[in-house]
Amino acid sequence: MNWYLQRTIQMLLTVYVVITLTFVLTRMLPGSAIGVLRARLEDETDMSSAEVEAAIQQFINIHPDDPIHIAYRDYMLATLQGDLGQSIWYGRSVNEIVAEAIPWTLFIVSWSLFIGFFVGIILGSLMAYYEGGKIDVGLTTYGMVAGSIPYYIFAVFLLIFLSYRTGIFPTSGRVGNVEHGFNLAFMGSVIHHAALPTISMILAGSIASLSMRGNSIRVLGSDYLRVARLRGLSNNTIISQYVLRNAVLPMYTSFMIKIGQMFGGVIILEMIFGYHGMGWFMVESVDTRDYPLMMGCFMVITIAVVIALFLADLTYPKIDPRVTTENEEL
Repeated sequence: MNWYLQRTIQMLLTVYVVITLTFVLTRMLPGSAIGVLRARLEDETDMSSAEVEAAIQQFINIHPDDPIHIAYRDYMLATLQGDLGQSIWYGRSVNEIVAEAIPWTLFIVSWSLFIGFFVGIILGSLMAYYEGGKIDVGLTTYGMVAGSIPYYIFAVFLLIFLSYRTGIFPTSGRVGNVEHGFNLAFMGSVIHHAALPTISMILAGSIASLSMRGNSIRVLGSDYLRVARLRGLSNNTIISQYVLRNAVLPMYTSFMIKIGQMFGGVIILEMIFGYHGMGWFMVESVDTRDYPLMMGCFMVITIAVVIALFLADLTYPKIDPRVTTENEEL
């Protein structure tokens, strides 16, 4: 089977399993999502039994009295059409809430990834260049210590010292009381509110510098680098064309995998900083037993991670010609 087709089928099967899992959760969560929703509607509204059943179907795309295979079919069709149901707590479409929240989460995740990645490259290169020196020892020690500390520990310390005690950064929210739109005040406020969550993830992601250090040291001792020196190439050419390029390539896959880790980590991070992104809404939906919103957030975050890993699989052989697919090896 074609290697790319095989990877595509694996990705689609994973997405199918995720959607199926969210359906199972509606039936198996403590208290039963359907039972909790029915009791809530009966206690808090004057709806008749027929109206309650219709409301349940509207909220979670499952008619409670249908056989399980019919309910599963209806749920799959609705989900594949992009209908994630309606939030019980907010009384809005889950699609609307997700569409509103995900850009904010993507903003802090993407900035953390790119800044952390490039800082890791620079620090790792310095550590390799000064191997065994004070800079190498100091940065390596920091990388090992910081890499073993959970990101939320950094978040709590930053929140206490830079928000509550000094007031340099806001304690919560994703934007201040400014006019929304493409203007400097709005963009400045967005960056100001996203600064601490972003810094927290960058500080905890220092393992990238250690990876870059190891890759650079390995490249510096390679035969082709000795040949480049014998050819009389300048140090700048050797560093940019040989060392950096070959040391960075192995980090590409870990960079894509890091996306998945950050989407998982951002859930707690957004709660600490009161940052209303996907993670914040997901935790809130658990607290309020808003099952449609909880499952919608879970599904979107998981599918985003699956797609990121899928893209890493597809693009890495193109970026690094040394890596071959199964077909090319045969």
